[in-house]
Amino acid sequence: MTDTSRGLPERPMSPHLQVWRWHITMACSILHRGCVIGLYAGTVLLALYALALAAGPESYDLYGEIMGSLLGRLVLLGLTFALFFNIAYAIRQTFWDAGLGFAPKTADLTGATAIAFAVVATAVTWVIASATGAF
Repeated sequence: MTDTSRGLPERPMSPHLQVWRWHITMACSILHRGCVIGLYAGTVLLALYALALAAGPESYDLYGEIMGSLLGRLVLLGLTFALFFNIAYAIRQTFWDAGLGFAPKTADLTGATAIAFAVVATAVTWVIASATGAF
């Protein structure tokens, strides 16, 4: 008769914990997921902006103060990065959908390019916004 009192047999850990190493394509995938969640939060902020605008000058001024604070600007900076990274990642994904760019070196290069584009485009956008007195 089988002895089941010992519980489940000991099983090995998932191979991904022992085999995979960190690389740029993995970072891009995780970053993309985080950016999409951030963009959803940005949509809520956009809706709050519309509500503050519709509620009157006092509400609009309060919203402007909150988003103009250091924390608000950091949130907007993150949303700007998320938007530009999502654009670059979507272009990269379009090439993948066409069957192009799957070679490891090409995938790493396009991943690094997407991150670099997002960083540079965010910096340029914020420099222009600052120079034109947007905040």
